[in-house]
Amino acid sequence: MDSGMFSNPAMGELVVVAGSDPMFGDWVHKAFVPSRLPAALPTLNTSTYLAVANARAALAALDSTARQLPNPTLLRLPALRLEAQSTSELEGTYAPLAEVLAADEEHPSSEEIVEILNYVTMANYGFARVIDGWPVSTSLLAELQGILMRGTPKQDQFGRVRDTQVVIGRRPAARVDDIPIKAARFVPPPPGPPLNTGLQDLLDWMRTDHAAHLDPVMVAGMAHYQFETLHPFTDGNGRLGRFLIVLQLLRTGVLSEPTLTVSPWFEARRGEYYDALLGVSTRGDWDRYLTFFAAGLQAAATSTRTEMLALVEIQRELHEVVRASALRADTAHAVVDFAVANPSFTVRRLQQALDVGYGRANKLAGQLVELGVLKVIDPNAYNRRFFAPRVIETLTHRDD
Repeated sequence: MDSGMFSNPAMGELVVVAGSDPMFGDWVHKAFVPSRLPAALPTLNTSTYLAVANARAALAALDSTARQLPNPTLLRLPALRLEAQSTSELEGTYAPLAEVLAADEEHPSSEEIVEILNYVTMANYGFARVIDGWPVSTSLLAELQGILMRGTPKQDQFGRVRDTQVVIGRRPAARVDDIPIKAARFVPPPPGPPLNTGLQDLLDWMRTDHAAHLDPVMVAGMAHYQFETLHPFTDGNGRLGRFLIVLQLLRTGVLSEPTLTVSPWFEARRGEYYDALLGVSTRGDWDRYLTFFAAGLQAAATSTRTEMLALVEIQRELHEVVRASALRADTAHAVVDFAVANPSFTVRRLQQALDVGYGRANKLAGQLVELGVLKVIDPNAYNRRFFAPRVIETLTHRDD
């Protein structure tokens, strides 16, 4: 890390860290410990406030649309799978979106799919806890991070705040023979008191009511910056940090249903995203970062709302197909709703959701295949998975 980049001492301090590398031997370097977040921001440019206002308007439109739906939770799983795929890709875990949407939760096809589906499990767990009134605490974050890494080769090392030094990225100008910590783009706080105190300060700040001084979009953006800068876990910080954006908007009442997918926009602009985060630490450039962050939330809210309306329209059209057929049972319409909410599913899952016998669920799925509402991924598979082609087509043709 280039210590000379840090030109604004008000943003934090550089502390000496030391260790030993198996290839390069003992080393001494510096890490950045961010200052506590302020109760109010310094003066910002008018353009920053405008970007924040635009983001709030887009989030309000998204929330208003969600509130008008008969069952807004219906669209949570498709949104979460989209977010899971994109936020994992930002961290180097890639799987095609279509494969993610069709993935079998009980029998994931690869390590990448395990990690991506873990995100969905983690997010649902976190949302449920916050909706039930649980505070966002160190123990909750550690539990969420443990879920995120479950079933991976390093799962035994997770579920707790890190006790080792980590580094982030690599400087373009780094020499080939530089040790990792000196070649790193950024070195977050060392483990121990600097990290533990910083994380607790952040969580206390997030639980504080900032309504009189800060817009909730600013609060979410500042908290996100601080979390990523602290980098409190050995792995999964990026995914968990972007999840906390939506969680914070849910906690502050900006969103009533957590269907917002923020990562696709940031993933498409990852270089600018990382530069904006680093610019706060090195120069105190809140303007650039918050303008970028707000633009991302505005675009994400608009895109999510468009997608939500498209899925609702598809749901309506598929119901019309069923009404025009010889099927008269209400359970056939329930299958349509289930297919919109679950990008792919087995007969067993359909049976459980509809609370009917296996034979009845299997017959309904077959009848909707005949109507063209559903298709089978692999007709020869032992555990056949069904999907609604119109739903998958909408979810895989996004404009981010």
